[in-house]
Amino acid sequence: MDGDRQPPAAVSEYPFLLLLLIPLALTLDFLFPHNQPPPAQKQSGKYRPPHLRNQESSGDGGARPPSLQRRAVVGCSGTDANRRSWDQRTCQLPSKVTDNKILPAKRPVGSTHGGRPVNLVVNHFLVKFNPRVTIFHYNLDIKQVISHGKRPAKKSKKKVNLRLIRDKLCLDDPARFPLNRTAYDGEKNLYSAVPLPTGQFNVELCDIEDLLTRTYVVSIKLMNELKLSKLEDYLSGKVTYVPRDILQGMDLVMKENPSRHRISIDRHFYSSSFNVEDDFKHGVAAYRGFQSTLRPTSQGLALCLDSSVLAFRKPLAVMDFLKENIPEFDGMYLGFNLRRRVAHALKGLTVRVTHRVTKQRFTIAGLTAKNTRDLWFDFVDPKGRDPTVNVSLVQYFRHKYGKDIVYQDIPCLILGRNNRTNHVPMEFCILSVGQRYRKELLDEVSQDKYDAKCLASPPERRKTICETMQAYDGPCGDVTQNFGLRIDKNMTSVEGRVISPPDLNFGAPDGSVDIVRVENEKCQWDIAENSVVEGKQIERWALIDFSSSDSSRAKDFIRNLRNRSTSLGIYMDEPLLCHFTGMREFSSVNRLEGLLRSVVEEASRKNPNRLQIIICVMAEKHHGYKYLKFVSETRIGVVTQCCLSGHAFRGDEKFLGNLCLKINAKLGGSNVELTQRLADFEEEDHVMFIGADVNHPVSKKSTTPSIAAVVSTVNWPAVNRYAARVCPQDHRTEKILEFGSMCRDLVNTYFQVNKVKPKKIVVFRDGVSDGQFDMVLNEELSDLKRSVCDENYKPTITLVLAQKRHQTRLFLENVLDGGATGNVPPGTVVDTKIVHPFEFDFYLCSHYGRIGTSKAVRYCVLWDENSFTSDELQKLIYNLCFTFARSTRPVSLVPPVYYADLVAYRGRIFQEVAKEFESRSSFSSSSNCTTAFDRRFYNLHPDLQNIMFFV
Repeated sequence: MDGDRQPPAAVSEYPFLLLLLIPLALTLDFLFPHNQPPPAQKQSGKYRPPHLRNQESSGDGGARPPSLQRRAVVGCSGTDANRRSWDQRTCQLPSKVTDNKILPAKRPVGSTHGGRPVNLVVNHFLVKFNPRVTIFHYNLDIKQVISHGKRPAKKSKKKVNLRLIRDKLCLDDPARFPLNRTAYDGEKNLYSAVPLPTGQFNVELCDIEDLLTRTYVVSIKLMNELKLSKLEDYLSGKVTYVPRDILQGMDLVMKENPSRHRISIDRHFYSSSFNVEDDFKHGVAAYRGFQSTLRPTSQGLALCLDSSVLAFRKPLAVMDFLKENIPEFDGMYLGFNLRRRVAHALKGLTVRVTHRVTKQRFTIAGLTAKNTRDLWFDFVDPKGRDPTVNVSLVQYFRHKYGKDIVYQDIPCLILGRNNRTNHVPMEFCILSVGQRYRKELLDEVSQDKYDAKCLASPPERRKTICETMQAYDGPCGDVTQNFGLRIDKNMTSVEGRVISPPDLNFGAPDGSVDIVRVENEKCQWDIAENSVVEGKQIERWALIDFSSSDSSRAKDFIRNLRNRSTSLGIYMDEPLLCHFTGMREFSSVNRLEGLLRSVVEEASRKNPNRLQIIICVMAEKHHGYKYLKFVSETRIGVVTQCCLSGHAFRGDEKFLGNLCLKINAKLGGSNVELTQRLADFEEEDHVMFIGADVNHPVSKKSTTPSIAAVVSTVNWPAVNRYAARVCPQDHRTEKILEFGSMCRDLVNTYFQVNKVKPKKIVVFRDGVSDGQFDMVLNEELSDLKRSVCDENYKPTITLVLAQKRHQTRLFLENVLDGGATGNVPPGTVVDTKIVHPFEFDFYLCSHYGRIGTSKAVRYCVLWDENSFTSDELQKLIYNLCFTFARSTRPVSLVPPVYYADLVAYRGRIFQEVAKEFESRSSFSSSSNCTTAFDRRFYNLHPDLQNIMFFV
């Protein structure tokens, strides 16, 4: 109907028609909400996102409500900025005006698809479904019936117990509750392929531990009927809203079979057994598993599955576990030291017992003070017929269970459960499956083996994924088929393209610029053969050697560093001073601050101008590193460069070269530049690139803030110098609360440096899942526009998300198409079949994979007022990856995001120092929480705000 709607002027000529049309319009709007986008529109021969509606069709006679006026500013496409001002552009409203939301940009058409073609296979497996099928979503509420006269049991919240109750419900009445036609998440959500009875149902479950039968009431309530026809409409582009409830239900159906047979950890499923070659000994082994997710793609619904490896404790008998961990243990006698080692090895582990039939798990609380043969206790007849008698543990196990205890000269295990303790001989206990083992606790040899298994080569990972798809405990089980889902067990074949690397500018000995073409397999350049484009003159610097008082080694290091920097075109004078001390200075913030201030003051007496940099040689990695960065970057205002003495004093040319690159970038020099301008931008365009990220603490630390970081380029067209801003915000809040104000500050910084504001802004946002697209697009982008734009300044903005946390893996169909590692070559891009059905996204592998299987980054374009074609944006991002300051090859992630990650991590270091200040203060817990968010701990020193101190 939108296409036939008359302009407002035509309606105003017949006012009586307007009175008739208003009730009709309201009725139609109620019956047919705006779920479908209007037809795609064209504007001056350029692409115009079809998901936005022209504001002229609002039918309000030219006067819009204030909410729509504000919304119109956000929705300006700005596709022809060179010829029209911001206010003259035709703005567009979203398809769902009632929600006042913008939808992500659609994929542009007309790309040239440049680059060398390469045949790939991807770990996407096509899922076929019947659109006429309906999946029924139920809510399960399980409560235990507490009978009078019986000891009340604590309500269990463990998924394994709730699953047992669900399984018993299905086994008791398989006709009404078919087990293989349901999928359960172990909490409240149950999905069924057939309608189920609703109401309350009693389930009796025998708790063998207490020899009691417990009764549970299972309440079943129908929540939704998920019609798969809606998913088909979305995949075909008929509707634009994502049917997340359907995808979540189908995803759980895919996970039902592995959840019944495998160890479930977070979103991963691991085999219950391990291979012989994966045994690390000492009671630990590597277990292989997978993680999967459903994705809507251009070829249809696809299951994306990737392999995984995790270290677990082996389900050994406790006696065997101790013999494998402690060679001196023979089960005969425990001396004081050996007893302490045994208690340390066992405490906190969970076990199951073998002397009776039970599925319960118990936690080892410790060892009994006496040995097994000396343990006696008062036995109370549960029926109350016989008097209480004192019996030995050995006699009890012989008469009660018919078990003779062999190892009587060692302690028993104290097993705790439900606030009670049980004494059980070690020989009747087996470690339960699924107990994770931290990688940090492995010895050095085992860690190397573990890393090698996690970083599997492309052929090995591809083989493992295919085997998982064929396995009986994989996602392709009977339950999946009973829901009418069919999974193609062959990987998706797709044609990718390899973008050619850009030409780079380096410095020449005579001060001119050398153009270097990077054409090798790794796309790597050798800094031994080239100089930096612009070397910073280092006239005022100091050396602090924390490793020794031997000045001779320091002199050799200084000489080698100066020679190496000179060969790179970075001219470094002799240091103003050298200070020698020990690592004890890193023990406190105040001690380190006093040292740095004294060095700065002593240097100022020799040269009135401020120190440029302090090079710190450390004897080892130390937790006081965070003190050094906090003091130097927030209080002193002098850049520091740290290195380990073992590397510094060895005089290795490659190490010294990399050190010089970091120093030059921190001081404002330029290491490498692109020969051609990015994306055919004009020199007068002045494009600014922004990177944004949020660093979160662990979920348990509820008073610890998240750290938001925003960086931006301050030079054009080289775009290799960045300024940074960092800000604390609410715990685990993904939205950048001060995004607009930080970007406004960076735009003003750009103006101070270049005397002009950027005409175009390209924002790269990191760390955002698919479900948070709306937040970034409708909240962060709106905040950016409100803060940066005004009547006189309205840059065109493009917003791109960079996703690293996905399971998609690209494999060469023919290994000979790649290099020695078997990975896809740098510059490999895929924008067909495995991408979104209609939104603007693509996968780009920009780096050379030396170890393991390369992971491409998924870039999703949510907003584009600069009218990029696919090729232009892919080439732009790939070329940017060559500009990372401290690398001599393209990096895996676009540098603005990479730098934002580094700055967010630096903010986390500041937060850790702030936390230590809290612990020393005498404030209450509420005051401590306020102190953790105190901006004073995160404010950079003014001298460092606009340089790359974080590299």
